[in-house]
Amino acid sequence: MKVLLTGGAGFIGSHTCVELLSQGYDAVIADNFCNSERDVITRCEKITGKKIACYDADVADKEAVSSIFAKEKIDAVIHFAGYKSVPESVKLPVMYYRNNLDTTLTVLEVMKEFGVKIFVFSSSATVYGDKNPVPFTEDMPTSTTNPYGTTKLFIEKILTDTAAADGEMSVVLLRYFNPIGAHKSGLIGENPKGIPNNLMPYIAQVASGKREMLHVYGNDFNTPDGTGVRDYIHVEDLAKGHVKALEYAAKNAGCEIFNLGTGIGYSVLDIVKAFEKANGIKIPYVIDPRRPGDIDESRADVSKAAKILGWKAEKNLDDMCADTWNWQKNIK
Repeated sequence: MKVLLTGGAGFIGSHTCVELLSQGYDAVIADNFCNSERDVITRCEKITGKKIACYDADVADKEAVSSIFAKEKIDAVIHFAGYKSVPESVKLPVMYYRNNLDTTLTVLEVMKEFGVKIFVFSSSATVYGDKNPVPFTEDMPTSTTNPYGTTKLFIEKILTDTAAADGEMSVVLLRYFNPIGAHKSGLIGENPKGIPNNLMPYIAQVASGKREMLHVYGNDFNTPDGTGVRDYIHVEDLAKGHVKALEYAAKNAGCEIFNLGTGIGYSVLDIVKAFEKANGIKIPYVIDPRRPGDIDESRADVSKAAKILGWKAEKNLDDMCADTWNWQKNIK
């Protein structure tokens, strides 16, 4: 099976590419490299020993996407492409709606033209909003607290309707919790351009001396230590979840939703302490005001993925912290 990974040079996309290749799939990447580096492709090839077809393309560009489908004979799509910062989305909502919806609609239009019926979507736990009790289950009502989350929810609705309209279409919506860590080789990991929006790469940059201290946004959440609690999952476990979702989609039509997390919640300060313990490095931090759109706690019920996909996260928090630092030390 030949799989197109839109945004495949990104953090999660690159790890999924490696996992797909290691399990015998053919992977094609389309990425405009707005938040990723071109040498990621070379690094993935080094890990896998396989050549990767990569196209420098904006997947909102229908002509570019059509040419990839025509040349590569795509069988399935895993859709990662999209802007992903909650605080940035609050400041620039129109940019987020335009990009995240346009890329999805364009890919779906091209898939229809070429008769491709398998679509795995990179969704988010943000669609559970701030009213549901934890842990979150896939059948809970959805709502959002920020434009980024709303784009994910809109896309889920678009995909649900698309699957309902075409009895042969197979859509899997993967609601990620908080991916961290890096590939065990230390060759690929999260390397955001500019100031990191996510916790772990910020901690890693403080550890390396690139940044003076960590900014912890809020210590007045309704949590044990006052800092936000999240369900952190190793990116390699997440990548394996995509392969399981692809296997499921190849055999089942319709639309299905799965949480991908560990089911365990850790606070921001828990993560800081775990990183310090795993790597023997002190992380200075300062408490800043809350960011708009942040909620107290987010944690997954992962029983559905275990039962139907046969998937569960295997790596622990120590693995996540050690692999992050191993990767950070390799960043030039």
